[in-house]
Amino acid sequence: MPELPEVEVTRRGVAPYLEGRIVTGVTLRHSGLRWPFPVDLPEQLLGHAIRATGRRGKYLLIQFDHGTLIVHLGMSGHLRILSIGTPPQKHDHFDLVIGDQLLRMTDPRRFGAVLWHAQQDGAIDNHILLRGLGVEPLEEAFSAQLLYRNTRKRSAAIKQVLLAGDIVVGVGNIYASESLFKAGINPKTPAHRIGLARYEKLTQAIRQTLAAAIEQGGSTLRDFIGADGQSGYFQQSYFVYDRTGDPCRICGNLVRQITQGQRSTFYCANCQK
Repeated sequence: MPELPEVEVTRRGVAPYLEGRIVTGVTLRHSGLRWPFPVDLPEQLLGHAIRATGRRGKYLLIQFDHGTLIVHLGMSGHLRILSIGTPPQKHDHFDLVIGDQLLRMTDPRRFGAVLWHAQQDGAIDNHILLRGLGVEPLEEAFSAQLLYRNTRKRSAAIKQVLLAGDIVVGVGNIYASESLFKAGINPKTPAHRIGLARYEKLTQAIRQTLAAAIEQGGSTLRDFIGADGQSGYFQQSYFVYDRTGDPCRICGNLVRQITQGQRSTFYCANCQK
């Protein structure tokens, strides 16, 4: 599943083609994805200019004067910028035409979403899908103090707390495993047992890990393709993720794999106490 870095890489890839452009066409194929397409979406978008692109967690936000288009890539979705007239394939569900090009969403598993939030419905952060999200990990509001303060009564394992997304958003499975390794924290450690000093290390590790992944174009996940058709390269520098039984790059002990909340966790028992 595309995580925060993959979504941010996608946003940066499509932004130059969208921002300031007027929508001249909208094509909806099938009835929708995870949720039905808004029935009046073409009428809402046609003739309107795209003012900016943004991101909230794993949601891509395409902003207009009168509302925001919310796009989620789901488990297998990706966006591409193509020449107008490019024939659609089986799993192409949504086209947004801008001049002589189009933004196309492809989603084989159909767990993604294309939704509309009108300005008259209030601030975009109040949308039902966004209002429960925590702070962005690459913004100033994210801090060790925030993590420490909000985990004093959390007995769940720190890996699960990071994935929950209500304190900090977008630290998904891959990058949680990698960040905890970099910070030297065992993923099974109850969140309330971690002190401020160790949260300082974790905060820094999360920032560094996500920034590096974005810089390298995200990870080559099974289903992720960037807006330029290329895959990311961050997976080549994984320390623990998907390296079960391989020697730790730091100490040489074998990387272990466990299941937490039905998700695989990878760690080094020697480096992560």
